[in-house]
Amino acid sequence: MRIGVPKEIKVHEYRVGLTPMGVRELVAQGHEVLVQSNAGSAIGYDDEAYRQSGAQLVADAEAVFREAEMIVKVKEPQLNECGWLSEDQLLFTYLHLAADRPQTDALLASGCTAIAYETVEDRHGGLPLLAPMSEVAGRMAVQAGAHCLEKEQGGRGVLLCGVPGVSPGRVVIVGGGVVGSQAARVAQGMGAQVTILDKSIPRLRELDDLFGGRVGTLYSTGENIRQQVAQADLVIGAVLVPGARAPKLVTREMLALMPRGAALVDVAIDQGGCFETSHPTTHADPIFEVDGIVHYCVANMPGAVARTSTLALTNATLPYIEALAGLGWRDALRRVPGLAPGLNVHAGQLYCAGVADAFGLELGDLQRLLATG
Repeated sequence: MRIGVPKEIKVHEYRVGLTPMGVRELVAQGHEVLVQSNAGSAIGYDDEAYRQSGAQLVADAEAVFREAEMIVKVKEPQLNECGWLSEDQLLFTYLHLAADRPQTDALLASGCTAIAYETVEDRHGGLPLLAPMSEVAGRMAVQAGAHCLEKEQGGRGVLLCGVPGVSPGRVVIVGGGVVGSQAARVAQGMGAQVTILDKSIPRLRELDDLFGGRVGTLYSTGENIRQQVAQADLVIGAVLVPGARAPKLVTREMLALMPRGAALVDVAIDQGGCFETSHPTTHADPIFEVDGIVHYCVANMPGAVARTSTLALTNATLPYIEALAGLGWRDALRRVPGLAPGLNVHAGQLYCAGVADAFGLELGDLQRLLATG
């Protein structure tokens, strides 16, 4: 198969869909890999590294899209990129369609087959292609939040770890999945006072065991969220409903209960955000203030540590890329456990229930699709 890797064009996005190591593996299996010139140069993977790995260097993105059978990216295609996709192409990347109607419509109009990293599952129902970036984003969330609490950022001037004789900052994490647990790990390691809220009692037990009681756990209800937010210096939104829009769990009314200069970091912003007052921001202009509360809502947080993120992502995606290229997308969806839920769009039809529900669109029959053709 001819696999294309374009340079990412989202603001301050320096990750790349494949490392030279990944290219070498695919070329060794008989595939052609087209890489846009300078696609990885910002993180130390220059054109020569890709050339030595067997890639064919292509001057511009449109040519990559025109010539490749499968496009491998990191972030969702921007609207001009959607216009380069065609009905005989496979797109494999993060999509987060439930929070993005224009992209959804553009992919449907293109006729392409689009498989989303974030809805691929493993044998146990986990999200193996979302997990590495969730690990990065969870760890970064505390770092970003600590910066937002500094006075020059509009924060209240709290050091999360405190100092002798001064209490540490209070960190509240809404959601105890991968993002939440990684955020708690960093915040607790810094010396902050940490509480995690989640609706799963088994998960809360796991977290209590994991942290040995050093992190507080609470069942997530509206009232518990309200009480915890009112006492927090930093609130991290780490809620995920796979493929669907995130629920709005922290309302604008709750902001009035918080100390002025407290901070919110919405890691769920890719899926629409779990704070009512959130809207997507970029690394170029990451924060804004609502009612005296600093908001950090960057939609591609792991892009700030792009080299680490690219290595972690390729480690996770490469086996699936190999299967899709070696078997074709239909057979790969039939034979690779958990890959089928990754199908979001095919031939102008939606196949992800969360996206269909978000926009009131018709949901295709995935089992029927895979049983034919």
